Amino acid sequence: MTRRGLIAPALGALAAACSPLGLLNAVGPRDPGARRVARGLAYGDHPRQAFDVFAPSTAGAERPLPVLVFFYGGGWDSGSRDVYGWAAQALAAQGFVVAVPDYRLVPEVHFPTFIQDAAAATARVAQIAATYGGDPDRLGVLGHSAGAHLAMMIALDRRYMQAAGAPDLIKAAAGLAGPYEFLPFDVAASVNAFGRAPDPLQTQPLTFARADAPPIWLGHGTADVTVHDEDSILLDARTRELGGRSELTLYPGLTHEDLIATFSPLFRKKAPVLTDVTAFFRRELS
Repeated sequence: MTRRGLIAPALGALAAACSPLGLLNAVGPRDPGARRVARGLAYGDHPRQAFDVFAPSTAGAERPLPVLVFFYGGGWDSGSRDVYGWAAQALAAQGFVVAVPDYRLVPEVHFPTFIQDAAAATARVAQIAATYGGDPDRLGVLGHSAGAHLAMMIALDRRYMQAAGAPDLIKAAAGLAGPYEFLPFDVAASVNAFGRAPDPLQTQPLTFARADAPPIWLGHGTADVTVHDEDSILLDARTRELGGRSELTLYPGLTHEDLIATFSPLFRKKAPVLTDVTAFFRRELS
């Protein structure tokens, strides 16, 4: 899923990562001071068009809080919001109202449906944010792996949020270990998700880098063999070249799974990923 391609063994590693993440969600420690405040809120008619909301226990006590929409990864063909409550709670404990949407997956759908779902979910989160102490005028999106692809596509390609009726909604975006330039489609995940696209360039976040995009933050592990750090380096460089605002943080020795696992209290000492990304959002959504 990079310029060199997402290698087949890495796909197996990505699938295997679902089990440890599920274990973290089931029995891992949670950050105190935040909780799930809503479950299964719909943003469409399909069963997977729903999201959960997490918020600090003191949400709305002093003023509305900034809002984050978090998209999980899974190669565009797997994943569930039920596995990522621990990650959402970690973000919420940092002072955000956080929504975690599901989205429709391959093979039931293909590009661009899952990106359209991401945009529709984000627009719906803004509509209900105030109910849970959030400020829809201070909304950011972020994601890990394929979820980072979704976050960057709806932040950079204007068409998706325009179609969702909220063209100026996203104020900042962050990607963790995301695929942003993965042509040609030469492995199953990319072929299955994007192989039918008439113009492959329209599937790539790098295509839509622009000077007037929301500020972006990109984090990547240098030991990532699933999505090489080249993707984040390329998007950061292109954004800066065009005059846009981008921050890039490379984490020495961290793998693909590490970038999201460090959100858990169990692995937080490995790298300050949670601190770095929330500092970015706190600054940009202030």
